Amino acid sequence: MSVDEARPLSVVLVDDHSLCRNGLTDLLQHRGGMRVAASTGDASKVCGLLREHQPDLLVLDLRMPMGDGLSVLRQIRAEGIDTPVLILTMSDAQDDLAAALHAGVRGYLLKDMEPEDVIASIGRAARGELVVAPALTLKLAQMLQGGRPGQERQDLLASLTEREREILEHLARGESNKTIARALDISHDTVKLHVRHILTKLNLSSRVEAAVLAVEQRGASAGGDSLFRRTPR
Repeated sequence: MSVDEARPLSVVLVDDHSLCRNGLTDLLQHRGGMRVAASTGDASKVCGLLREHQPDLLVLDLRMPMGDGLSVLRQIRAEGIDTPVLILTMSDAQDDLAAALHAGVRGYLLKDMEPEDVIASIGRAARGELVVAPALTLKLAQMLQGGRPGQERQDLLASLTEREREILEHLARGESNKTIARALDISHDTVKLHVRHILTKLNLSSRVEAAVLAVEQRGASAGGDSLFRRTPR
């Protein structure tokens, strides 16, 4: 789904607490300049609301009495609805984060984040970027590394071409394929092909994993100026 930058971003909110729904609606509309097309605490109504309003993003709680967020996500995908989904939750558990990313969410935010950070992150996700709460960055890096030795990571990164490394730099900033294509003056399909090659070479299953690996590697690189140490080939 492409986003028309000339109109306000639209979202549908799903949370079983009316206070949270009302507060987030006020936050996004009055401080974020977005349009909350609909909100509900009833998981059974989500598919109908998405078909009716066709929002840029679904903001979904993870824990709800009438159906957890990931079950809702699986249901809407089974119904053929491809609306991007962002999880907004109180849970900072690594298992929940891993399950959500594996399910293909656009982002994973925590309800105790600063309001302005929530607004900015939801806006970025609606425009196609991948967002994760800053407090979860370390857990995500640990989860994705999976005990992989540092030298093995270096060897995998060294297998990337210069163009693939360049695109990985953009992935580390959470940019969408469309944004990357525009920045590098190449086609959207070419970016998709490069991303697929990057994931294959790094033995990863998603661009989120690639982005986190890149950010972690940038922090480990001497001087922090580049994502990668150039390993002699």
